[in-house]
Amino acid sequence: MHDKWLWWRDGVIYQIYPRSYSDSNGDGMGDLNGIRSRLAYLQDLGVDAIWLSPVYPSPDKDFGYDVSDYTGIDPRYGTLKDFDNLVKEAHQRDVRIIMDLVLNHTSDQHPWFKESRSSRDNPFRDWYLWRPAKPDGSPPNNWQSVFGGGGWKFDPQTGEYYFHMFLPEQPDVNWRHPAVRQAMLGVFRFWLERGVDGFRLDVFNGYFKDAELKDNPARFGLRAFDRQFHIHDTDQPEMIPLLNEIRALLDAYPDRYMVGETFLATPQKAIRYIGNTKAHAAFNFNFTGQPWHAGKMRSAILEWEGLNGKEGWPNYVLNNHDTRRSASRYHFDEADLRGKTAALLLLTLRGTPFLYYGEEIGMRDIALKRSEIMDPPGKLYWPIYQGRDGCRSPMQWDTSAQAGFSRSRPWLKLHPGFHDRNVAIQQANADSLLNFYKKMLQLRRQHPALHRGSMEMLKEIPAGLLAYIRADMQERILIAINFSRSKRNCLLPAGEPVSVLLDTMPAWPAQLDGSGHLQLRGGQGVALLLHGGD
Repeated sequence: MHDKWLWWRDGVIYQIYPRSYSDSNGDGMGDLNGIRSRLAYLQDLGVDAIWLSPVYPSPDKDFGYDVSDYTGIDPRYGTLKDFDNLVKEAHQRDVRIIMDLVLNHTSDQHPWFKESRSSRDNPFRDWYLWRPAKPDGSPPNNWQSVFGGGGWKFDPQTGEYYFHMFLPEQPDVNWRHPAVRQAMLGVFRFWLERGVDGFRLDVFNGYFKDAELKDNPARFGLRAFDRQFHIHDTDQPEMIPLLNEIRALLDAYPDRYMVGETFLATPQKAIRYIGNTKAHAAFNFNFTGQPWHAGKMRSAILEWEGLNGKEGWPNYVLNNHDTRRSASRYHFDEADLRGKTAALLLLTLRGTPFLYYGEEIGMRDIALKRSEIMDPPGKLYWPIYQGRDGCRSPMQWDTSAQAGFSRSRPWLKLHPGFHDRNVAIQQANADSLLNFYKKMLQLRRQHPALHRGSMEMLKEIPAGLLAYIRADMQERILIAINFSRSKRNCLLPAGEPVSVLLDTMPAWPAQLDGSGHLQLRGGQGVALLLHGGD
């Protein structure tokens, strides 16, 4: 067992989409000073770190994930001074800062790429993946873009193609070039020196491509990108030595953290990149893809637990800036009973939980007309795929005209239900989802078994139930969740007396009968402290 509190292992990380969180200057777009003004709220909520989606200068072709300067702040978000003030004040409240690093590609407006495309003999030419056309004029190979179309863009200025895994305005950098590697390591150092506590690495396992640019083999799929096995444009062996180098750099600073966004993730793929000399964690996203079903959730948890083993440290997420919000995905009712159950699950599993802004008040996705879509893949694949704008609407703070987000019209429309669902209303309601999150986060912090203990999944339980025990040397806590709509009985471990720590339905508390059974209503979840036993 661990003794020292370690924020990224024992704590909870809260993702902020900066343009949608809080607008301090009234331009309709969230900013750093807006986030700073909400630090008291975040501290009161009980989170340990905030992860900021990109705030670097960007032409915004992919909403900040096309970076034109890795060591600056986009003026729309503020200044480096504003950033420094945010870090300083967050640290004063024991809240850490995690930056989003987008190092697989830059913007085509980055000075490096402007130099690179200017001529074939420019010193920056090989900082990107340039190749001549095949003899018949076709692209260098069959690689495709995630956002649609071929992955190679012909540039008439120098008569060659460059590769872009995402938009044509997001050219991939050549990580095999020593100067690129050193420049990118310099980006880590720049932010570490400013007091940043950790990094989320965007599509990190795509950094390296096959040195010979071999074609990807074909497979069955709906769109061109899905009709390939991505074995030559991702997951190259050179990624491991690079992670070793980045980890050594981070370890030179106290308590720093690195989590990777595994591109085209599977749990088996994500685990490759985690370890004492690699990333501290990597997302596998299998969890977010599960239906509201006890057996499916159980299988996903056991798979991730098994891959991490006792020495590894898993992470779990139900929401982020690329997925439908769980409240919409799982059809939360207006009373958020299912929302409370989801919170109980996420915050009691073994590993680091990641929350997404607004998750704590049960924000729903917004519905958009085609003319309102801003997200590039949403524009391209409408109506089959409507993009990621739905989960990026402004934070709902109060009942004022713009939900307390801004003094003017927001960059993206508000959810029409914000008058009934916002922070102010939920703070005043003892039974709200927000106050449940606060209680759950407090409980998690108070009980070491919940934030660093082992986990044992109970086996002999009725269908529809998920139950597990979190334990350390001092205590054992049973989590039981009824995913079904009807009552279920859970047999408690051999006659141990219990006390209820938290119940998602306090008005109809879970019932304990004399035969050692716990009766849960449909959708109910509880955390029970077990007294006695080994």
